[in-house]
Amino acid sequence: MKLFDKFSGTLEIAEILTRPANHLLPIGISTDCLNSPVEGEMHGQKILLAGTNNYLGLTFHPQIKAAAQQALDTFGTGSTGSRMASGTYRIHTELEAALAKFFGKTQTILFTTGYQANLGMISTLIGPDDVLLLDADSHASIYDGARMSSGEVYRFRHNDPTDLAKRLRRLGSRAENALIVLEGIYSMLGDQVKLEEFVAVKKEYGGSILLDEAHSLGLIGPQGKGVAAEAGLLDEIDFIVGTFSKSLGCIGGYCTSHFPELELVRNNIRAYMFTASSAPSVVATAKAALKVLAEGDDLRTRLWQHARKLYGALQDLGFSLGPEPSPVVAVIMDSRERAAEAWQLLMSQGVYVNLVVPPASPNTSSLLRCSLSAAHSDENIDSIIDAYRTVAQKMGASSN
Repeated sequence: MKLFDKFSGTLEIAEILTRPANHLLPIGISTDCLNSPVEGEMHGQKILLAGTNNYLGLTFHPQIKAAAQQALDTFGTGSTGSRMASGTYRIHTELEAALAKFFGKTQTILFTTGYQANLGMISTLIGPDDVLLLDADSHASIYDGARMSSGEVYRFRHNDPTDLAKRLRRLGSRAENALIVLEGIYSMLGDQVKLEEFVAVKKEYGGSILLDEAHSLGLIGPQGKGVAAEAGLLDEIDFIVGTFSKSLGCIGGYCTSHFPELELVRNNIRAYMFTASSAPSVVATAKAALKVLAEGDDLRTRLWQHARKLYGALQDLGFSLGPEPSPVVAVIMDSRERAAEAWQLLMSQGVYVNLVVPPASPNTSSLLRCSLSAAHSDENIDSIIDAYRTVAQKMGASSN
C-alpha cells in the first residue's frame, strides 16, 4: 500500500537496532510488571529500571496511591468530557489552584498530557504578527507547537544566550512581541539552562519567556520548584510549563503564569478544548504527589548523590557524557549499531536504560540515556556502574 512507503526508513532503523541480539527492539520495549519504582520484569527477565524518569520514585508511594483510590471511589474512572463541557470536576480546579500557589503565580491551566501543554500554549500564543525563538535542542512538543503556530519561528544555538541576543537584536522593536522558549533541564543530555543569562538578554531586548520545567520540577530549587526558583527568578518567568509524568509519577501537564489573561488563552487552546480532561484519579495523584514533592528534600539529596556518583564513575570508565552531572546521565555513542549493541549488553546484565537515536537525539549521536531515581539504593547504583563497566570492557568506552 503506497501510503506506507514513506515509513520504510523506520523499518531499516528497527532492523539495525535488533541486529546485535536479533530479538529485543529497544524502542517501546514492554514491561511485564513492576515490583517497585525501580524494579520490574521485561520479557520474563528481572530488570533494574534506570530509564523511567521516575526521579523521586513516587509511583508506589502509599499516601499518593490512597489519594488516587479515594478519587476513583468519589468520581469514577474518567471524566468522559473536555474541560469546556462536562469534564471539569472540583478536583481539577483544586489542582490548578495548588499549582498556582506552589509557583507563586495567579493562574494555571491543566492539560491531559505534558505534550499538550507545550503544543497548546505555543501554538495558541504565537499569532501571525508574533515571533517564536526556541532552543535548537528543544523537545518535540515544543517543535510541534512551533509548527502549528502562525508566527515566525527562529532557532538559536543550544543553551547560548549570546546567540539569542543576536537574533533578538535583529528583530528590533518586534522583539517585544517575541516568545522565548527554554527548558530547565534538557532531557537528552541532562544539562541545565543558563537561566540568569537568558533573563538578562530578555530584559535588554524584550520578549517573554516560557520555561519548560518538565525535567527540573522536583529536582532543583526550594521545595523542588525548579531552576527558576533556584535562581530566584520566578517573577521573571512569564509562563512555566511542566508535566506530571516525571517527578510527580503520573500523567498530565500544566501552564502557570502571573498574567490574568491566561484565562483568555484557555478558551482558545485547541489541545485543551477538544480533548477529554484528565481522569480524577490521575488529578488526585498529581495533587498528592505535589505535596510530597514539596516536602521531599531528603529525596532530592539522595537523587543528586546518585547522579554525582554515577556520572563520576562513568567518566572514570572513559565514557563520553553530557556536559554536567545530573539525574539524566547520557552516554554518547557514535553510531546506532554500537549504541544498540551496548544497550543489549546492559539488558543482558539486568539493567534497562533508554536507547535514543536520531532524530530523537541531539545532533547525529546515539545515546544510552540513564535517568536515576531517589528510589534507587546505593547497591542499585553499583549494579548500574558494574553493567557499564562490562560494556567498557567488551566494547570499549570511547564513542570514537
